[in-house]
Amino acid sequence: MTARMATRVAPDSVPAVRAGRSFRAGAAGRLMPGLFLCLILTVMAQALQAGEEHLTGHPYVEALVLAILLGTALRTAWVPGARFKAGIAFSAKQVLEVAVVLLGASVSLGAIVASGPALLAGIVGAVALTILASCAICRALGLPVRMALLIACGNAICGNSAIAAVAPVIGADSRDVAAAIAFTAVLGVLMVLGLPLFVPLAGFGEHQYGVLAGLTVYAVPQVLAATVPVGTLATQVGTLVKLVRVLMLGPVVVVLSLIAPRLPADGARAGAPGRLGFFKLVPWFILGFLALATLRALGFIPEDWLQPLSRIAGFLTIVSMAALGLGVDVRILAQVGGRVTLGVTASLLVLLAIAVLLIRGLGVG
Repeated sequence: MTARMATRVAPDSVPAVRAGRSFRAGAAGRLMPGLFLCLILTVMAQALQAGEEHLTGHPYVEALVLAILLGTALRTAWVPGARFKAGIAFSAKQVLEVAVVLLGASVSLGAIVASGPALLAGIVGAVALTILASCAICRALGLPVRMALLIACGNAICGNSAIAAVAPVIGADSRDVAAAIAFTAVLGVLMVLGLPLFVPLAGFGEHQYGVLAGLTVYAVPQVLAATVPVGTLATQVGTLVKLVRVLMLGPVVVVLSLIAPRLPADGARAGAPGRLGFFKLVPWFILGFLALATLRALGFIPEDWLQPLSRIAGFLTIVSMAALGLGVDVRILAQVGGRVTLGVTASLLVLLAIAVLLIRGLGVG
């Protein structure tokens, strides 16, 4: 009986194995066109940076920024077809998340302690104050309350990720979410490109600029792009400050879930408030970053591993920045409502002002 059963079962298992392999191969095949396009832009960006170094002795525009510019220029001139979308999305999300995790190996948790409780408290206060001020500005411009909350949380915490996390909790309309994310994507790139120009204007040192970037730039990988041209210290400080800011998403979402039932209805467009799981409140790559930082602090990561890990993280980040650029069409600015544009821009300016006042007030050196 057993032999007969084995004879009957074995042939059935072969198609299942083949189907599994076919599925994996199909998934990889769907990723390849977009991923390959991002890799081409990455190689071009690195080649341009190498050319700068050869001609001037210094890369005035880093490969990270060049990848964004190349991707944005290509996206504005040509819209990638459907076969590229999966790979571009994978590069913009999963690849950058892996890069952020690997970056944890290059950061010591001692730097967090060295920052002091005053800076940590200041970050929490800056996020809370920015949300309140942004909501007030957007409401004064006549924007619906849910749109105001989307813009406020996006600016104060982590851009598109915060908008996507907050939207189901407050029952935001999909069109409001799309408008907020579209403009935030463009403004986030402009922040990465323009913030380093603020250094000579404000007279900030590397540590001060790192705090400024961590408090104002939307996404963790964008902090890398904005700080790498300034220096290593700025990158490390900016990443740490940004991580504390990202972790504020959990408490903010909890508070919003409590007040969501009391929000006024924005017509019939608002959806039903929803709930988020743990990994929506605290992204896995943040936990991975902290885990690697902890392992390094405990001495489990050999010193000779740090430089290779840093190089891999840097390369993956450039790939992600190319994908980010491919997701931005500068013409979207003309399609977004004037009040939304003004609300997002004014909220970001408020955030910049709060960050500068915090740096000055705490005497960050």
